[in-house]
Amino acid sequence: MGKKRLVSLLLAAVMLLMAACSVNMGEDEPKTTTDPGTKGTETKSGAQKVVFWHAMGGATTKVVDQLVDNFNKSQDKIQVEAVYQGTYDDLLSKLKASMGTSEGPTVVQMYEIGSRFMIDSKLITPMQNFIDQDKWDVGQLEPNISGYYTFDDKLYSMPFNTSNPILYYNKDLFKEAGLDPENPPKTFEELKTAADKISKTGKAVGANFAIYGWFMEQFFANQGAEYVNNGNGRDDLATESLVNSEAGVKVMTWWKDLIDSKAANNLGRKTDDSKKAFSAGQVAMILDSTAALKGLVDGTAGKFEVGTGFLPKPADAKEGGVIVGGASLWMMNNRPDEEQKAAWEFIKFLTSPEQQAFWHINTGYFPITTKAYEQDSVKENLKKFPQFQTAIDQLHNTKLNRATQGAVMGVFPEARQIVEGAIEEVLNNKKTPKAALDDAAKEITSKIQEYNRTVK
Repeated sequence: MGKKRLVSLLLAAVMLLMAACSVNMGEDEPKTTTDPGTKGTETKSGAQKVVFWHAMGGATTKVVDQLVDNFNKSQDKIQVEAVYQGTYDDLLSKLKASMGTSEGPTVVQMYEIGSRFMIDSKLITPMQNFIDQDKWDVGQLEPNISGYYTFDDKLYSMPFNTSNPILYYNKDLFKEAGLDPENPPKTFEELKTAADKISKTGKAVGANFAIYGWFMEQFFANQGAEYVNNGNGRDDLATESLVNSEAGVKVMTWWKDLIDSKAANNLGRKTDDSKKAFSAGQVAMILDSTAALKGLVDGTAGKFEVGTGFLPKPADAKEGGVIVGGASLWMMNNRPDEEQKAAWEFIKFLTSPEQQAFWHINTGYFPITTKAYEQDSVKENLKKFPQFQTAIDQLHNTKLNRATQGAVMGVFPEARQIVEGAIEEVLNNKKTPKAALDDAAKEITSKIQEYNRTVK
């Protein structure tokens, strides 16, 4: 099969899957729909042009534009043009449309669950190639972040916007229920006890978790459990979903018990609905991305104090941790070598401690480099938002293994949607946890195998 034919089949398969559903991505969907183009720097005569496609909407678009402007002003040989392409799904659709033309990007941002597809597409140059040629020190990256994008000991893409889930809780409601506001629940069992006490006060519901496939993936990793077979799809192509394993059934049994006992409520799939209920003091505990922290703290200022805790897990769970969410930067291999080398210079610039500090403070995403935490601006920001220390500690306490590296499969967007459907069936009393997850696993496995046949 020719390269163009393979890529066309892969893109067609993925686009069909994503056309059927609106996919939750592990962070807030961008709100902006216009294309602001590049801000600031005027085009430099004779400079090598680099086109950067991204999906950072809303206020984050301005932060991306500023990073690009910072780079363009730092030298006179390369001119980067940042182009906002809408949501991650929109971006992938436009990437497909650019195939076979000269209109595509040099560098493209892709959500983490698109990693398997990007590798299989044969459209990219692994970032490791530039790292090796330049003898660039990968050790400066946070290992639990770079680990997600490392396959067969190669870093295929450069981490960009990175987050993970944490527990947010209302310290005032904890106090009123007789709970220690400085000691958030660490286990499923402790969370159930705390949620029960808060709900019984009649002042708020104990907890709410959005029906979000990303959370299920995280609950697996936090139990040291793999989500798909073959080493989470990292030792070989995944061929089977493991969502119906003991780890999954344990999560759904606990979650349903929270709902049935009225220790928690069900507000559906939208994380925005969960955050609104939390900010209004209607629920005491929610799960959300670390990138939501600044907005939640600012939004509740003067109402109550926001506390943060690690993602809870069963008391008898194996060693695990959280998986990074977000997206990374991929180098497209259909661009001239000189253009790719210029793009590599831009990517290196983005990883510098100064730029990472700026990115972190203005977006809430993690710095991907360890030295960014030594920047005075980051230290000051931590004083202002001490709750973020929880996120840092959780990331650093995570032991990197196949479970916490995260699963990879070519049909991840649809798999996430199927799992969300199964969660709904359980919480709405349509199926038992085991039956719903068995059906989900069967459907996902079928989709994985269909994708693998396309790849082969």
